[in-house]
Amino acid sequence: MLTLHTHASLDGVDAVEWDALAGTDHPFVSHAFLSGLERCGCIRDALGWRPQHAILHRDDAPIGALPLYLKGNSHGEYVFDWSWAHAWQHAGGDYYPKLLCAVPYTPASGPRLLAGGDAAAAAHERSLAEALLRLTHEWRLSSAHVNFLREEQLEAFDEHWLARFDWQFHWCNDRGWRDFADFLDAMTHKRRKAIRHERAQVAHSGVECEFRDGGTLNEAEWRAMHDLYLATFEEKGNTPTLTRAFFRHLGRAFPTRSHVAFARRNGRIIAGALFLSSSDTLYGRYWGASEHVPGLHFELCYYQGIERCLRAGLRRFEPGAQGEHKLARGFLPVRTHSRHYIADAGFRTALAAALKREAAAMEDHGRELMLHAPFAQREPRR
Repeated sequence: MLTLHTHASLDGVDAVEWDALAGTDHPFVSHAFLSGLERCGCIRDALGWRPQHAILHRDDAPIGALPLYLKGNSHGEYVFDWSWAHAWQHAGGDYYPKLLCAVPYTPASGPRLLAGGDAAAAAHERSLAEALLRLTHEWRLSSAHVNFLREEQLEAFDEHWLARFDWQFHWCNDRGWRDFADFLDAMTHKRRKAIRHERAQVAHSGVECEFRDGGTLNEAEWRAMHDLYLATFEEKGNTPTLTRAFFRHLGRAFPTRSHVAFARRNGRIIAGALFLSSSDTLYGRYWGASEHVPGLHFELCYYQGIERCLRAGLRRFEPGAQGEHKLARGFLPVRTHSRHYIADAGFRTALAAALKREAAAMEDHGRELMLHAPFAQREPRR
């Protein structure tokens, strides 16, 4: 007997049970990260997020979980469906609320169908995908969406789901680089010279950079990092959603897996970049600066992160969404995947045709990107 129970807060879900179902040290699907967003005021109805986390049980035993939300808008998702919402609503329907299985404000691929790692995991993942379809119809919603899926979970979704992909830029140490000089030696002369120039600009500016674990930061340093985050969002006209309490929570909950790269002038913090990590991957999140220094954004957000990966033996570095300027700095195009279920069959058919055209254009774009790769030519990773 399979039963699905939804929870309006992760406080109602045992942390050990949830993390066992996650079956990974991926930070963003951990109970500590997701519950921290709720407790620290980052997730609330006013921002368009209503938690409906789902636990799948066989008899009394939990066999799967979904980080699940009712969304009242499409903010903070990084897989853009605003045009879908407009078309649906123009036809007289209500696109929102919709069902979203994802990590809020986090364009990092990872497990979304949490089913542990035993031999039955694949079957349980399929059951979770089926449960999403049932919930969509039972709650009379327009759609269900699963964003930034790992490739190994794609087979859980049947033909009712629409497939979509995009490109991100990731650094991957698949050549066994030992240090930053080794990494540079693999690049073309032009790109190697440009990166050395960017780093020299920072070094000669009188700014000192450091990379710190979150557990070593004091209250004033976390406050400074959050202030820089706020300034960046306000400068771009966006709404900052992560609270100071949540930044401080990261330091406590992930003392060795949250990180900040700071730039200081005469001891005063003038810029910072926030990261999290798993056992094999570094994830770049937010950056801010109170002073313009040529090359500093690249130094803190990319080069300090690459050096951290090389020191710590991390294989991958995912610095965040978008940004084709990353390509020239050693980050190659990698596919990100999402799956979408549209309840209305006619609208689903129309979107399937549009997504087919979009996929062909994205394939062409991936090939074009690789023409500008700073290393030897290769196909983009699938």
